[in-house]
Amino acid sequence: MKKYNVAVVGATGLVGGTILKVLEGRNFPIENIYFLSSKKSAGNSISFKNNKYIVEELDENSFDKSLDFVFFAAGGQVSERFAKTAANSGAVVIDNSSVFRMEKDVPLIVPEVNPKKAFDNHGIIANPNCSTIQSILPLKPLHDRFKIRRVIYSTYQAVSGSGMGGIRDLEEGEMKFYPHQIRSNTLPHIDSFLDNGYTKEEMKMINETKKILNDDSIKVTATTVRVPVKNCHSVSINLEFEEPFEMDQVYKVLESFPGVKIKDDVKNNVYPMPLDVSGSDDVYVGRIRRDFSVDNGLNIWTVADNIRKGAATNAVQIAELLINKH
Repeated sequence: MKKYNVAVVGATGLVGGTILKVLEGRNFPIENIYFLSSKKSAGNSISFKNNKYIVEELDENSFDKSLDFVFFAAGGQVSERFAKTAANSGAVVIDNSSVFRMEKDVPLIVPEVNPKKAFDNHGIIANPNCSTIQSILPLKPLHDRFKIRRVIYSTYQAVSGSGMGGIRDLEEGEMKFYPHQIRSNTLPHIDSFLDNGYTKEEMKMINETKKILNDDSIKVTATTVRVPVKNCHSVSINLEFEEPFEMDQVYKVLESFPGVKIKDDVKNNVYPMPLDVSGSDDVYVGRIRRDFSVDNGLNIWTVADNIRKGAATNAVQIAELLINKH
């Protein structure tokens, strides 16, 4: 099997560190691997596959070496500055930031949903927003079968989505990262507010849903909320379809789609919860029920590990798509 030269930018961060675990756990075929980070973290050692590596400082010359894949997990400013340099060096960049997601010539990929689009890249592939990823998995087969007319997202997002700063605020009960206390509280405020009253996070979900499903006719709205949960995002999704449906059809459609797991036995209090889902690479769906307030309406509840499937695992799966073609 061919092996590949890989670099991880932001290797010492929460998502970057999880990318390493996923690469190792899925036995990604690696020839050489390089860990790149800020000056502050450079010089630290990282263990990968029982070997020790020294973290290198990211600079303009970091991509002079031969690289096949570069995973960016260091935030938008770093991606904006270095991603195109890495792509121009001949590597395929898989970027976790929002910088390139809505650019026309940059594919926005969830491998189970739109894998063919990954090959139509010009050196950069964008990883979608974490909440979008876990929502789009059940939406894709439902859209294919019944055609979605409208989506209403209400998210319950864990503090790990904010990185270590959010986790510290929750665990220490302080107010250093968020504008308000997160412990024993909820914040209807993720990312910055825009002039239209929505947050950037909400607009990401709205715009990315349409791009991934390749359908601008779908009406989408969202309210995104930070909750005092350490890991795993939950999303309540209200759907209105063009076509009528039977509930057994809905279950059948969801059960047959890769990456989706049904956990829905309300008589026994069985439904997806963050405590049960953390560490998994699947999207769990429950509370599946008809919305009687509209024609062809449906409610579903999804929970997924936002650091794994919502970021690191999805990124590695994109790279796997590309190597498995050959």
